[in-house]
Amino acid sequence: MIMVGVVGNRAREAIIRSQRITGLSPEVIAELVAVISPLWHGRHQAGLAARPRRRAVGAGAKHELVFVDRLLATLVNLRHGATHDVLACWFGVDRSTITRAISEVRPLLAERGCTVAPGVRLRTLADVIDHLGATRQTGIIDGTEIRVRRPATGRKDREKYISGKNKQNAVKSMVVTDAAGRLLFCSPTEPASCADITHARKLGLVKLLATGPAVEILADAGYQGLGAQTGGRVVTPPHRKFKKNPPEWYEEMHEPQRKAHFSRRIRVEHGIGHVKNWRALARHHGRREHMSDIVQAVAGLLSHQQTATWASNPQM
Repeated sequence: MIMVGVVGNRAREAIIRSQRITGLSPEVIAELVAVISPLWHGRHQAGLAARPRRRAVGAGAKHELVFVDRLLATLVNLRHGATHDVLACWFGVDRSTITRAISEVRPLLAERGCTVAPGVRLRTLADVIDHLGATRQTGIIDGTEIRVRRPATGRKDREKYISGKNKQNAVKSMVVTDAAGRLLFCSPTEPASCADITHARKLGLVKLLATGPAVEILADAGYQGLGAQTGGRVVTPPHRKFKKNPPEWYEEMHEPQRKAHFSRRIRVEHGIGHVKNWRALARHHGRREHMSDIVQAVAGLLSHQQTATWASNPQM
């Protein structure tokens, strides 16, 4: 297929070389191009073949953006939250071309899952539990919220996006890391009114822990109750028995236990912080339906870069 490039080679090379622009090293970008490009071309050809009216091979309009430019536009959009209008000016194409390119590439990035070793990816929560069991690692879970646009007045279920904690319109994702804070999984999003423990149950965490390998999962107080349902595999901070005027002996016992638990699970906050460094997750002004793909695409890209960095610097 003949494609017409828009961004010059020198400009493209400058974008790829600068990790500050895309958030990824040139080596990781090269791997993404090698893996995702055939998938994108395959889907494109399948879409053409599915049309009732067939065209001759090579007929029709030519692509204005080569695949590398489509991938770079998507990366810049996720990393810096650059609008489609800005990217259209940068790449010298129409805004609709950028919108179409991102909508095609972003799901492919989301489907890759989180990379934990070269060639090893975790795409589902079941994969994560199996990985933790096989490597005998402790997992850490926590929920994170991303602000989104408020639904229009009169729309059904308008209030379900309001967070009970922040009182803002948001969606929620459950993040799983290992004990070192390395990202293992980001779930599809739910409206922020969904409680953390309810979200975990919807994802099937209780069943996976009951039927899967014996692993330890650290969680905060928002998941209290899962420990009893999973045979103690989900560990939450000790429940406070005295809400008012606790005895001195109880404070001396409870506070060290609470601090010890939080010192172990703090690494998940570091993992969430790295995810939120991608500006697309700071606050989303677009369609809420795209949030699951955005969260999982960012998680996959971030974990891939972390794994590549760790492989090149094992002492880190």
